[in-house]
Amino acid sequence: MRKIFFTMAFLALAGVGFKSYGQQEPVKIKYLTTYNWVKMLNACDYLSKESKERTAYMWGNRSEWKMYSILYLSATHSRFEDSEERPDGDDGNYQGRKETFFMIHNFENQTYVHVLEMLGKTYLISDSLKMPDWKIKNDLKEVSGHVCMNAALKDTLRGQKIVAWFALDMPVQAGPDRFYGLPGMILEVDINNGAEVITAEKIEKVSLTNEFELPKKLKAKKISGTEYAAVLKKFYDDKRKAEEFPWGVRY
Repeated sequence: MRKIFFTMAFLALAGVGFKSYGQQEPVKIKYLTTYNWVKMLNACDYLSKESKERTAYMWGNRSEWKMYSILYLSATHSRFEDSEERPDGDDGNYQGRKETFFMIHNFENQTYVHVLEMLGKTYLISDSLKMPDWKIKNDLKEVSGHVCMNAALKDTLRGQKIVAWFALDMPVQAGPDRFYGLPGMILEVDINNGAEVITAEKIEKVSLTNEFELPKKLKAKKISGTEYAAVLKKFYDDKRKAEEFPWGVRY
């Protein structure tokens, strides 16, 4: 009976488009991302068994790496970026130079701007938001105090199986990283059965100022989403041919 009730609630939310953002108070969501390098390797079906075992042996007991990210959400926009805060007790993390990275989604105009570093270059990618081909499921669980329903998505370019959990009581189509397009705020994402897991840890109301503006001094190559997809495709095709793990791009 409970699942039936929440499924009915989902169907009601599914009819709420981007206009529902007008009811959203500004919030800041803190996400914890956990990477598991061994599971990432195992998800690469083109790598040999010997290559996977050798790399897994090299990682040993330090196969996981964690980091925090922040998402700012207003009535019409979201911005996702990495945080300088490190998880407590995670002293084994790699402490390197912080890369240029943020993602701004404009749900009113249905456009996006992503700024990121890849293969030694900084790109400014801008284009129209295109609705991902999510498949809504019926499972329910609680994430950060919110009852969530799950949905599945296949990223054929990266070779990833994605499961997202979205909050039924937050009828907005935003989410962490490159994920969006569900009838509720995405509070958790699982990629390739635990290879990467992004989970909301804290949600708080905030006052926003210029979070959705681009920096005045930003050196980046401007390309469209289609052009960026072509760059990624060539990169992944080359890695598959060389039977190498695709280090150098965000997972």
